[in-house]
Amino acid sequence: MTTKSAKDLVAAANRAVETLSAEEALKRLSQPDTVLVDVREGEEVAKSGKIAGAVHVPRGFLEFQADPASPTHKVELGRGKRLVLYCGSGNRSALAAKALQEMGLGPVAHVAGGFPALEKAGGPVERT
Repeated sequence: MTTKSAKDLVAAANRAVETLSAEEALKRLSQPDTVLVDVREGEEVAKSGKIAGAVHVPRGFLEFQADPASPTHKVELGRGKRLVLYCGSGNRSALAAKALQEMGLGPVAHVAGGFPALEKAGGPVERT
């Protein structure tokens, strides 16, 4: 049996989904059908804030909150939306984007470099 590492899984996800630079992601936010999704844990968001207007859905809940049949579904993740995901580095968001793509949602992309890259590119940060 072949064992895959987390690094292998992230590399496969990056091959399967669109990866955006922070600058590209911020430009797309001006489009009304685009939703920025922060998949970091609540503690991370509490510590550093999130990009203004982003929907926070922790990675562990993403599939459930993206599923329209789930009682915890978030309408912001509905079909027909262009979902752009970010995390703390770009690894979890790649895995999350691949999962949403496999669920038939999309188009889906993720941000290389995650929150730090978005913040450095001038993404406005809101503190909660």
